[in-house]
Amino acid sequence: MRQFALIGLLLSPLSPAQAIELNDQLDLSLNLTALTDYRSRGQSQTLGDPALQASATLAHSNGLYLGAWTSNVDFGFDYKTRQEVDYYAGYYWQASDDVSLDIGHIRYTYPREGMFNFGETYGILSAYGAKLGVQYANDYAGDQSYLWSYLGYAYALPGDIGLNLHYGQVDYKDPVLLDDNGNSRSHYNEWEVKLDRALIGLNWSLSYVDTDMSDAECLNYLGYDDVCSATLVLGVSKDF
Repeated sequence: MRQFALIGLLLSPLSPAQAIELNDQLDLSLNLTALTDYRSRGQSQTLGDPALQASATLAHSNGLYLGAWTSNVDFGFDYKTRQEVDYYAGYYWQASDDVSLDIGHIRYTYPREGMFNFGETYGILSAYGAKLGVQYANDYAGDQSYLWSYLGYAYALPGDIGLNLHYGQVDYKDPVLLDDNGNSRSHYNEWEVKLDRALIGLNWSLSYVDTDMSDAECLNYLGYDDVCSATLVLGVSKDF
């Protein structure tokens, strides 16, 4: 069974300039994204194929928000689901222009394959460009659980180019990763280097994504040996 993604960009309400103001207290944020690969914590959710994603987030001025997000998926084999639909709700606290805290819960659902459904609770602290996040699920893959912890940093480069660095670790309750020598472990590391820039009304991105999972660990856990290795992901998105 695969590890599924939480799109961190959608966890906090977008700025007013990127949202539709419904009234003095409510904003609606809409997003459309196209990617050459849908990667979650370093693992492909589309067998390396492109993905089209959409989201809608309703945010209140007091920091509360809720929304939904969807993407096509492909887990191969005889799995019938071809879509992921996530529902999330949380609270976003802006302490200052440079410090914020985002906490909430998300429910991952997979039409026609309900056995994949699970929930995840998250907390993300951002301060002066740095980010510390933890996300926990206790009903993943039936009786499995995991803790995903990560560090990130965002920096503005010349030419209006954004640089985003990310390094995380996924720690499962049980040693689910098995290599060719019969050795097992319960965690793996993943990382991403991302460049993005706004151009002609769209947000463009290029990401380098990788994990420390071996081909054998990837094959034994996910059924494929080429969905955990290094790749470049191109993306384009539009906020409304």
